Amino acid sequence: MTETARQARQGVGESARRPDAVLKVTGEFAYASDLWLEGMVWGATLRSPHASAWIRSVDVGPALAIPGVRAVLTHEDVPGEKFYGLDVKDQPVLAIDQVRYEGEPVALVAADHPETARRAASAIVVEYELRPAVTDPREALDFVRYQPVRKGDTFEAEVVVTGEYEVGMQDQAFLGPESGLAVPAEDGGVDLYIATQWLHVDRDQLAPCLGLPPGKVRLTLSGVGGAFGAREDLSMQVHACMLALRLDRPVKIVYGREESFFGHVHRHPARMRYEHGATRDGRLVYVKADILLDGGAYCSSSPAVVGNAASLGAGPYEVPNVRVDATGVYTNNPPCGAMRGFGAVQACYAYESQMDRLAEACGLSPVEIRVRNAVSQGSSLITGQVIDSPAPLAGMLRDLERFPLPAPAERDLRALPGGVSQTTHGESVRRGVGYGVGIKNICFSEGFDDYSTARVRAELVGGEPHVTVHTAAAEVGQGLVTIQAQIARTELGVENVTVATADTSVGSAGSSSASRQSYVTGGAVKAACEAVRERFGGLPAREALEKSGPIEETREYRHRPTYPMDPATGQGDSHTQLALCVHRAVVDVDVELGLVKVVELAAVQDVGRILNPQALEGQIHGGSAQGLGLALMEEIQMRDGKVLNPSFTDYLIPTILDMPPMTMKILENPDPAAPYGLRGAGEPPTLSSTPAIAAAVRAATGLRLTRVPIRPEDIALVHNGEGSHDGRT
Repeated sequence: MTETARQARQGVGESARRPDAVLKVTGEFAYASDLWLEGMVWGATLRSPHASAWIRSVDVGPALAIPGVRAVLTHEDVPGEKFYGLDVKDQPVLAIDQVRYEGEPVALVAADHPETARRAASAIVVEYELRPAVTDPREALDFVRYQPVRKGDTFEAEVVVTGEYEVGMQDQAFLGPESGLAVPAEDGGVDLYIATQWLHVDRDQLAPCLGLPPGKVRLTLSGVGGAFGAREDLSMQVHACMLALRLDRPVKIVYGREESFFGHVHRHPARMRYEHGATRDGRLVYVKADILLDGGAYCSSSPAVVGNAASLGAGPYEVPNVRVDATGVYTNNPPCGAMRGFGAVQACYAYESQMDRLAEACGLSPVEIRVRNAVSQGSSLITGQVIDSPAPLAGMLRDLERFPLPAPAERDLRALPGGVSQTTHGESVRRGVGYGVGIKNICFSEGFDDYSTARVRAELVGGEPHVTVHTAAAEVGQGLVTIQAQIARTELGVENVTVATADTSVGSAGSSSASRQSYVTGGAVKAACEAVRERFGGLPAREALEKSGPIEETREYRHRPTYPMDPATGQGDSHTQLALCVHRAVVDVDVELGLVKVVELAAVQDVGRILNPQALEGQIHGGSAQGLGLALMEEIQMRDGKVLNPSFTDYLIPTILDMPPMTMKILENPDPAAPYGLRGAGEPPTLSSTPAIAAAVRAATGLRLTRVPIRPEDIALVHNGEGSHDGRT
């Protein structure tokens, strides 16, 4: 194979193989939980068992008396600022005089062995004075953010449908727990090796709490076993660094699975009331929506989540009159923050459920009602922002409708709800088909200074051109390392490319969230490569490097500006880019037992430009799987502020047996404002898969089913003469 052919196979648009693929398949890949250093000790965290209480005293003596314990720290030992936070510094490093949620960190222990550290943590005696916990967001008095959207003044229509909807608290459920290794440095600073999504914001939160300048807090990305938003916030980072600096020796902290459920944010639970008005032929006249999001004990990224829910609260539909109110509140439930879909998921479930009700009221099919109201290029969102790139939603829906439906259910037990457990032989199984549409903003919004930095170095190694790409962008499993190398090969025509480990020695790349890294870090790598290529002076890489020696260039890339939503009307160009995905779900439901089997998912998504086909398909599969989980099984169960199911025994996530075959059509309608015309692709399938599956279950059962996840008792008890017709029991 010629060099040109090899480059073509590994460049933009090809399914270049991930450099970490073999190691991950064979189990040799080093995750953050595998970190080890000579002389290190282990850290553990004491957490509050209460959702709301005053702390009257903390006695660390029993812990210090245990052999092998090196240190016990409380809030009094925080060397710098005692609070941190992504958006608002409201979260204490360690609880001071009160705890606001079950699992809040109260004290730290370092010991020679992890079991000793955990035993010592449990030996600390804390005297709590319990107080009433606010766990119902409808009773909350403190707002994180209130964002209205106002447009038009006509709120009467020939056909009106209303509904109240609820979305449970979903966990990101990444398989790699929070973990990291803090190493004290000779200059009085600290080096932290960490699984995170946002190296520089971690550093900027850590440094003030440690009483150090940012330059003395150095972070290096370690192997990340999934993220989905939960690693945007700090977990054990500041705790490990505090212990390491106190002891002047390396400290490792690894959460167990149960602690992980308490140690990171979750998806915001939502309560939503919607009213849609339309003409008799199904044209939307108005949408009213009241969206209430439970932010939990601390702010995290709730303000941005509220903004997304508000601005995208009516979906990708043309509607001239809008009255949306989105509110995020503080409660004594666990903190909620970023999770794939980020506010748009909750709203999507509600507005898509409404579109199905509207279709029924107007005598139209679920596809037709959506086609008649679909946005396109030139349409305006409810915020007044004009969609200025391709948005072929009507055509995507028609494409989806034309996909052949799967064959009728077989009597093979493996193809029925419940599978080989032999719960049914098909006598009570009904089939349903449902549709879902989602619209998601890409990159950060509302005026955030969203950019990425890339350093690209070309040199001769062993007489052959070699390129090193260095960014601080976190590879969290999405394939970003692969994409960076593909861009370098395409722009420089050099096959040998190394992507350096992400760290804070290069400028910020922002967070690996908001489906933004291919856009902004891809844009930065492209710009830096173009600068290197310009210095080649028109020569092939080898000739240029032989003549000039190594060439290195650093570039920042920023997308076009965005603007905050107007606080009174919600109007404004708040988003960078918008992405669409549509799903059709086919389900079989045993209506007597309440068991659901998703038979098929079909999806159509416009991605602007495909950079890596195989990785892209994986993102659509993965996003659809998380949407399936929210629709049917995933929920953190809460009672009086306490988590009832902090384990993968009781918190259920889809397995390979739960995921059905997928049919996909991927469209490429380039966005002229984006690098290569690409459109962020990781989040949209999570939005539309959930309402499509819920709609299919409704079609099979005839129940309204206004809450996700849909539980077996929501179906079975109603069909057996118990419960209410809306599927709640």
